[in-house]
Amino acid sequence: MAPRSAKRPMTYARSGVDRAAIRGSLQALLARVHYRPPPTHGRPISRPGHYAGLIDVGRETIAATTDTVGTKVLLAQALGSWAEVGEDMVAINVNDLASVGARPFGFVDTISCSKPEPAIFAEIGRGLDRGLRAGRCALLGGETAVVPEIVDGIDLGGTALGFYPLRRRPITGERIRAGDALIGIPSSGLHANGFTLARRLLKVGRVDLRARRAATGPSIGLELLRATRSYVAVSEALADAPGTHGFAHLSGGGVRNLTRLTRRVGFELDEWPRIPPVFPWLQALGSVSDEEMFQTFNMGVGFVVIVSGARQSEALERLRQAGVRDARRIGTVEPEPGVRLPQWKLSYEGYA
Repeated sequence: MAPRSAKRPMTYARSGVDRAAIRGSLQALLARVHYRPPPTHGRPISRPGHYAGLIDVGRETIAATTDTVGTKVLLAQALGSWAEVGEDMVAINVNDLASVGARPFGFVDTISCSKPEPAIFAEIGRGLDRGLRAGRCALLGGETAVVPEIVDGIDLGGTALGFYPLRRRPITGERIRAGDALIGIPSSGLHANGFTLARRLLKVGRVDLRARRAATGPSIGLELLRATRSYVAVSEALADAPGTHGFAHLSGGGVRNLTRLTRRVGFELDEWPRIPPVFPWLQALGSVSDEEMFQTFNMGVGFVVIVSGARQSEALERLRQAGVRDARRIGTVEPEPGVRLPQWKLSYEGYA
C-alpha cells in the first residue's frame, strides 16, 4: 500500500458516512416493524443481514434486493458521462442476487430528479441496457419522480428479482466449513461504493478529474467512473456445482461482507492479489489507513466464491469454461471467526 503522511487520516465517517449512525438508525427502524403476512401470502426465509430477501411462494423461492448508485452520480454529473451509472443500477443489484445463488429475471428502476433531461436519460438508458444484458434480466418497469424540493440533480437505483431454476436452492453460507477455499474474482474498479470518501479525497488532493493518473490510460474521472462488473456468470457457473458453499459480493463494507455469510468460522485472506494502483493512489491523497481502505473499498476483488477445498480446481475450471478466466484462490476458511488479512496485520470481527 502507499506510504501515509503524518496528517490526520481521512475516514468514511469524516467524509460524511458514519457506519455506527447508520447501523443505529436501521436498528431503530426495524424495531418498529412487527407485521408478518399470513402464510397464504408466502413464507419469508429469515436471513438477517444477507444480500437479498428470500420468500417461498408455493413451491418456488423468490429473491429480491434493492440498492442505489449513491454519490457516484455526482461524479457522473461532474464529467457529463451517465452511461456508467446506468449500468451500475443493474449490476449492484444483480450481484447481490448472485450472492445467494439466485438467477436474475427482472429489474425495476427508480429515478428521482430535479428535472427530466432527455439527453441524460438517453445515456442512462444506454448503460441500463448494458447492465441488463450482463445481468441477463428484463426491465419490468420503473418509477421516475420529479422532486426538485428533495433532489438537486439525479438519484439512481432499482430493485432486482431472482428465482431458483430446477432443483437449485438458496446458497446462504450455512454449509461453509473450515478448510474451504476462497476464490476471488477481480473488480473493474471502485464499482459504486465508497464514493463519498473517494470524492472527499479528490477534493483534499485538489485533483483535476480530466488529468491522467498515469501517462497512458483514461482520465482520472473516467477511471473512477468505470462501471461495476457483473458477477451473474460466476454464480450461474457454480450455483449448481457440488462443493459450492457460499458467494460474497464485496460492495459497501469491503472484506467485512464475508461475515454476512456466517460468523461460525473465519476468513483468512492470505493470498490477496496485487491491488490495482488506483486504490493506493486514492489512499495517499488523504492518509487513509489500510484498515479503512479494506472496509470501504473492494481493493481489487469484487466477488468471492467459497468452495470445498477438495473442489477448488473443479470450480476454477468451471469458471474458465464460463469465460471467467481471471479467478484465483485468495485464502482459506479457518475455525476462528472474523476476517483477517495477515499481510496488512488487519482483523475484522463482523460486518459494519
